[in-house]
Amino acid sequence: MSLKIRPLEPNDKDQWLALWKGYLAYYKTEISDDVSEVTWQRILDKNFNIYGHCAVDETGKLLGFVHFLYHPVTWSKASRCYLEDLFTSTDARGKGVGRAMINAVYQAADKHGADQVYWLTEDYNTTAHMLYDKVAKRTPFIKYAR
Repeated sequence: MSLKIRPLEPNDKDQWLALWKGYLAYYKTEISDDVSEVTWQRILDKNFNIYGHCAVDETGKLLGFVHFLYHPVTWSKASRCYLEDLFTSTDARGKGVGRAMINAVYQAADKHGADQVYWLTEDYNTTAHMLYDKVAKRTPFIKYAR
């Protein structure tokens, strides 16, 4: 499979939105259309701190997306990179798409000077765990939320 990772572009919206809805369905959640629209606009806004890349095949079909952002921390002078969302289409799974997108985030974070890239996933997402265990170190942290 020929694969290219690149920043999301305005004309990707329809394909991104279809993948985004699949991502939300996988995590058994719903958000309003206006939140999805704001998310899309933030990703495209060069002055906003959310970045989006996509995996594209030779026909221009989006196979997946990744969203990430940088933030300061109290334990380092450098910023951290939070990989917030990662999703591949069902037919692209197991073909290196997720790994390629994570590597693209690693490269962007290195260029930005971030000292760490990190993300969260559900404990039941065992398919993703198999990839994540190969490309990153699992930490013992547990997330709490209000």
